[in-house]
Amino acid sequence: MSKAEYSYPEDEFDVPSNPDVPRGVHRAPRSAWSRWWPFLAVVVLAPVLAFAAVNYLARDGNLPSLPGTSTAPEAQDETPADTPTEGETPADTETTPVDEPAAPTPVLDTPIVVLNAASIGGLAATQAEKLTTAGFTAVTTGNTEATTDDSVVFYATEDQVATAQLVADTLGLSAPTLSAADAGTGISVVLVTDPDA
Repeated sequence: MSKAEYSYPEDEFDVPSNPDVPRGVHRAPRSAWSRWWPFLAVVVLAPVLAFAAVNYLARDGNLPSLPGTSTAPEAQDETPADTPTEGETPADTETTPVDEPAAPTPVLDTPIVVLNAASIGGLAATQAEKLTTAGFTAVTTGNTEATTDDSVVFYATEDQVATAQLVADTLGLSAPTLSAADAGTGISVVLVTDPDA
């Protein structure tokens, strides 16, 4: 319907208070720039942000490597330490190897007796099972009277120290004690309290 065909008289709603403001749902058309700038921002900002992220991760060393690529540092032009420098002969740079004593290894077939001095039913059997699970093959159990205030691992000879330490570590006890009288021929564990409690 055109304004000429409008049969009703004008009232306050037909007269705009501000002629520069659009009325109703009619709005001025948007410019091309206002329609395209969000897409241009994504096209420009996404590569810039990706580039910055890759450089940041590469600097920290957190960048994942692709399969088949090497993460080894590039070869340096430094002279290796064992290469003779000017004026030296290869014989001057050779060093004789130092023989270090081998660390003693635990002997898992050493006889071990686990003695319950705590009067707790099944305590020796439970701890003996831990030793068997750890690989010891000659573990027995028994009962005894408490002769110490704390649970202790006794070993008979110096060559059993590594085995006794492994027994103490497996049961969560303190360092073993050298005592041939208390250890017998192998290793003796006297449990005054439950190590698991």
